[in-house]
Amino acid sequence: QVQLVESGGGLVQPGGSLRLSCAASGFTFMNYFMSWYREAPGKEREMVARIGPSGSSTTYDDSVKGRFTISRDNTRATVLLQMNNLKPEDTAVYYCRRSFDYWGRGTRVTVSS
Repeated sequence: QVQLVESGGGLVQPGGSLRLSCAASGFTFMNYFMSWYREAPGKEREMVARIGPSGSSTTYDDSVKGRFTISRDNTRATVLLQMNNLKPEDTAVYYCRRSFDYWGRGTRVTVSS
């Protein structure tokens, strides 16, 4: 069955960096676009970044452009989110999503001094 397992979250100070990883299994990874979403306390879940099946096409929410980078390794069925210059407003649970269907369980990111 389809599984998406996120890792890499944690507590970081403002201005710091984290790298999130999503390990995918149970499907032909290279055939699907993949996305990272986040859900902050009291807010709706929103898309942060998206990457096409080959990795050549990426899309970012305006709030993270220039700070976050999404990438993928199709040989390892993994999608990464490098987050730099983190801000307190980046605090959220981050979710990996396959296309418009399956979700992972999320990994929590807290940006605080």
